[in-house]
Amino acid sequence: MLRRRHDRGDTIVEVLFAVAVFALVVVGALSLMSQGSATSQRALEITLVRQQMDAQAETLRFLHDSYVSVYQSGITYDTTDGASSPAEEWHKMMTYVRSTGENTATTFGYCPVYDPDSPSSYAIPQGSFLLNSRTARVVTPVQFPDAMKSAETWSQVTYDDSDQATGYGLWIEAVRSEVSPDPNQLTGYVDFHIRSCWDSIGLQTPMHLGTIVRLYEPRG
Repeated sequence: MLRRRHDRGDTIVEVLFAVAVFALVVVGALSLMSQGSATSQRALEITLVRQQMDAQAETLRFLHDSYVSVYQSGITYDTTDGASSPAEEWHKMMTYVRSTGENTATTFGYCPVYDPDSPSSYAIPQGSFLLNSRTARVVTPVQFPDAMKSAETWSQVTYDDSDQATGYGLWIEAVRSEVSPDPNQLTGYVDFHIRSCWDSIGLQTPMHLGTIVRLYEPRG
């Protein structure tokens, strides 16, 4: 006597539950992969930006050492010509810093915004500048109004075929110590705040990095 086999299939509810569980697993895995990629991207950006900031700091030290090595009381510099020595560049940079009258740096976290329709309105802090690390030259918004912009990717300084520097989300603020009334106090210092900010993947607020380089200068 033959018996008929009755195979029971999955109900629609069971199928939908299985699909839902599978979808949750896939979405979770994709989310973890996305977070991992974003974290790796940010780590790479931080490394690249730190390299750019280190280049600015090393150029500052080079200009400073050149200035100190030839310094004499009452020395004057002629910076009207196009070419200048590293010591003259330091003198030119500090003349620019003194002319702005700034004695404080902005609060860490400030991020200026660049308007391509009005480059001169780029709201960098008063007295800010950057350095051309290839030529050891100072780049100020007074000389080059379009040479400082918001970061398009990460903060960096780029160079064209003629080695003209353009800073993206990277700038320097200099704060000089007050001149001592003591005539025997013939040195002072300058705190160079090297700042950067850029929009990174997966974040709603900009990334910020900063460091301070203190350099002493003769003032006698």
